[in-house]
Amino acid sequence: MGKETGFLEFDREDRTAADPAERVAHYNEFVHALPEGKLRNQAARCMDCGIPYCHTGCPVNNLIPDWNHLVYEADWKRALDMLHSTNNFPEFTGRVCPAPCEAACTLNIVDQPVTIKSIECAIVDRGWNEGWIKPQVPAKRTGKSVAVIGSGPAGLACAQQLARAGHAVTVFEKADRIGGLLRYGIPDFKMEKHLINRRAVQMEAEGVQFRTSSEVGVEVSFSALRENFDTVVLAGGAEEARKLDIPGAELPGVRLAMEFLTQQNKRNAGDDEVRAAPRGTLTATGKHVIVIGGGDTGSDCVGTSNRQGAKSVTQLEIMPRPPEKEDKALTWPDWPLKLRTSSSHEEGVERDWSVLARRVVAEGGDVVGLECVRVEWRDGKMEEVEGSTFTLPADLILLAMGFTGPKRRGLLDRAGVELDARGNVRADTQTYATSEPNVFSCGDMRRGQSLVVWAIREGRQCARAVDEALMGSSVLPR
Repeated sequence: MGKETGFLEFDREDRTAADPAERVAHYNEFVHALPEGKLRNQAARCMDCGIPYCHTGCPVNNLIPDWNHLVYEADWKRALDMLHSTNNFPEFTGRVCPAPCEAACTLNIVDQPVTIKSIECAIVDRGWNEGWIKPQVPAKRTGKSVAVIGSGPAGLACAQQLARAGHAVTVFEKADRIGGLLRYGIPDFKMEKHLINRRAVQMEAEGVQFRTSSEVGVEVSFSALRENFDTVVLAGGAEEARKLDIPGAELPGVRLAMEFLTQQNKRNAGDDEVRAAPRGTLTATGKHVIVIGGGDTGSDCVGTSNRQGAKSVTQLEIMPRPPEKEDKALTWPDWPLKLRTSSSHEEGVERDWSVLARRVVAEGGDVVGLECVRVEWRDGKMEEVEGSTFTLPADLILLAMGFTGPKRRGLLDRAGVELDARGNVRADTQTYATSEPNVFSCGDMRRGQSLVVWAIREGRQCARAVDEALMGSSVLPR
């Protein structure tokens, strides 16, 4: 694959980004693609591995060495076709995926993995610019109908695959626009939303119908869907946010991260404040902001707070600070635990680890601080460090502590499907069938909080399972 000596001739060189002081002034994407010559050099670095471990690292099983070789040979159109054979939306993953494929790359043993994510993004972006990406309208229709509930990456991937198989697919989305957390959870500076709109146009041409502002279990009857569609797919995501159970957490200045991020994305989309903030404007402007949670959602809150003009931003994590570098002999090619610094962190934030929030400090009903204590972890158990209590100034506390599973109120209460021990919809990864006849589930609603790339994989696999159930066999890939 690539050039036999490419990994010896060329060092790793990735995409560049605008200066932090410049990019915090807007909400647009700020990453600059490499020019074609440099991209081909990076693709040339892909080794002729006996076992391409990047395959094991990629949830959608991208044929990474193959399309790297095609890029090296400047055969971009075939590279795009190969990329699309495993991934419906590489422009999404090429922007927001953490790239476990690169962690699994053989060259990562020496901390020089192939720039797989950047090459993937370049392939699909070129495909759109060249006009190569067109609707794939099925030659014939099956007469079967499928209702897909949820328009996040799992629902979209499932719907597109089923439409291409000839089924009549209708996607029901409770929000006013499609995209799920791609639309309202991921900030525009990481992924601009015209990318979703462009795919929606393609999918509509392929026969998919979208019904927005249609929450199943509220505005739309679940029983009516079962009566009017041959199958129903539950792809509603994992939206039940983990709560902060401490004194003062009920105060107005303590808010969920997703509400904060959604409001800004709606403003960026042109919504007025009534539509963007039905519960009242939530902004970090001029405030001391504390973000509780050290993951991607917390990082997104940091970047958004900086763009809104926060006075200070502090991000707290209850777990210990990870090591700067992983133990390759112990972890490779698996995803390593190590310190990760995002582009939002580079824009300005104080980060602290092994910190437990104990009490929200308030004056006259307004949040003015957060009392914390340091903790130590011994044998997987957390212990407070005696005498380590401290208080941070805070006007706004954002909770980004992850999600506990899908919301049960409405849809799942009425669907009557069995849940697993974690509260997710019970379904295996072979049939994706739930306990209810002709009802399937995929994505975060089935597996729990996860990555966009895992949602796409599950949506594709679920589509094949649904196609097999409707037709007796399927030619759709898993």
